[in-house]
Amino acid sequence: MAPQRKKYYAYFVPAENRRGIADEWAECERAVSGKPGARYRAFSARDEAARWLARGAMYEAKPRGTPPELETGIYFDAGTGRGEGVEVSVTDEKGKNLLHKAISKKQLNRYGKQLLADSSATNNYGELLALKYALAAAKKLKTKKIFGDSRLVVEYWSRWRIKKKELPAATVSLAEEVSRLREEFENKFGGIVARINGAHNPADLGFHRR
Repeated sequence: MAPQRKKYYAYFVPAENRRGIADEWAECERAVSGKPGARYRAFSARDEAARWLARGAMYEAKPRGTPPELETGIYFDAGTGRGEGVEVSVTDEKGKNLLHKAISKKQLNRYGKQLLADSSATNNYGELLALKYALAAAKKLKTKKIFGDSRLVVEYWSRWRIKKKELPAATVSLAEEVSRLREEFENKFGGIVARINGAHNPADLGFHRR
């Protein structure tokens, strides 16, 4: 008889803002039992459990079909799922955080993301800022491919296509800065910025409803 595979149980209790990884189901059950909104999942590896917690401990419907093999590169995203404001995410194709390659570690939260201090910041602004950081990280790491799932940011705001009269001044200023950086990245360094299906974006914080 084959030995039973080890499992790790990740859990999150929103009401208490408490999360953890249990080695046994009984421990996880005690943590979530009777707690409204508590979420938990079993994983075969501890790092997978930690990644799920870092992405917001959200239950996600799996995309149909086999996920494509991701290209080596830098991926960016933003989300608002933890209820604390907009968070910015930049990772590699494996979901490893790369924001520290663009900004100080002091600006990152415990998940390796940046929580925007401005409560008026929108998710779209967060996506645009994430692209700015991705461009900075790509330059430092000498990476020529960047991917994001925001059509607005990838196809418009980062390509000088900005409705200045309809957007806050801060957003317009950032969009123009990112457009300049993207131009340099593509024309001088031969890089590309392309869209990826949001269901397969490794930088996704796990907050999107799919």
